Amino acid sequence: MFIDFFTELKSAGVPVSLREYLTLMEALEKDLAERRVEDFYYLARTALVKDESNLDKFDRVFGNVFKGLDLMSDVPVTDIPEEWLRKLAEKHLSEEEKAQIEALGGFEKLMETLRERLKEQQKRHQGGNKWIGTAGTSPFGAYGYNPEGVRIGQHESRHRRAVKVWDKREFKDLDDSLALGTRNIQVALKRLRNFARTGAAEELDLDNTIRATAHRGLLDVKMRPERRNAVKVLLFFDIGGSMDDHIRVCEELFSAARTEFKVMEHFYFHNCLYEYVWKENRRRHAERINTMDVLHKYPADYKVIFVGDASMSPYEIAYAGGSVEHWNEEAGSAWMQRVTGLYKSAVWLNPVRQEHWGYTHSIRMLQELMENRMYPLTVEGLTEAMKELAR
Repeated sequence: MFIDFFTELKSAGVPVSLREYLTLMEALEKDLAERRVEDFYYLARTALVKDESNLDKFDRVFGNVFKGLDLMSDVPVTDIPEEWLRKLAEKHLSEEEKAQIEALGGFEKLMETLRERLKEQQKRHQGGNKWIGTAGTSPFGAYGYNPEGVRIGQHESRHRRAVKVWDKREFKDLDDSLALGTRNIQVALKRLRNFARTGAAEELDLDNTIRATAHRGLLDVKMRPERRNAVKVLLFFDIGGSMDDHIRVCEELFSAARTEFKVMEHFYFHNCLYEYVWKENRRRHAERINTMDVLHKYPADYKVIFVGDASMSPYEIAYAGGSVEHWNEEAGSAWMQRVTGLYKSAVWLNPVRQEHWGYTHSIRMLQELMENRMYPLTVEGLTEAMKELAR
């Protein structure tokens, strides 16, 4: 059973080593989990998971390998955390639902009945209103309905009335294959760092102060410039049209980038880069900036990041006059080649799920223009993009 658990974790992409597996076996031999399901879960997670981005994968494998009644049958019925269930219910149930539970006998009756049925039941049960099973009205089991239920072995809620969710996955939003969130964007951006000390001497240099004081025999305070991230970034955001579906994640990325990069300039474009970009969307037609002026102003040591879904008519990339908003004198591909020719460190972040890229011809065209430096706007994708820029 534990060997299967180990191999399933490896297959799911969780980087577990044999040393970690042996550590878990040693902990079990010393009875650190005390034969309780929940304690074993946390023990195994502590021993086998090194990165929080793998917690959701671990939860899914754990639920698949140790699932339902097969797992619960090993738990002493006296270990069911009644006080925990009561506190959870007090937090999540409405007054009306609490009153209904009390009318049916209350938590004491619910837990007493569950203990009895765990002792009595010897096989799986489908339907019905008593045994632990599926699709019935019993308070215990999965895929049924009861106002005072304990959900067992079900991957998601249906009526939102279960008191205890045994298969709850608490870390789904930390999976590195999912879209970005405010908690993890900055962590990924931190991979693009090149520290330097520039500006006025405002920070105490403790090592040199100690050295100089020892040399002179009296206090000699030394200062130095603050250590800053010296990376310079040009950020180009596709705005409007189909990008309206991705406004939230773009706002989060922009906010995190403003915090992480001290030297950063941003510009907006629509669908593909053309001869003009802009800084304010409200005045995009009145206050435009010549793209060639941008290329002349910012030197080649800047890192360039495009953010867009790359979803448009292929004509907008390949032909003069192909833009949906104006008559472009040159094809969008010509401008993309100018940018990638000048700035050797350039990537494209795409909020569209990567498995869907092959269905959109314009995405494939821009991916080729970017020399395959297009990455999905996920934690994993952003991390890989920052590694590319840091080369």
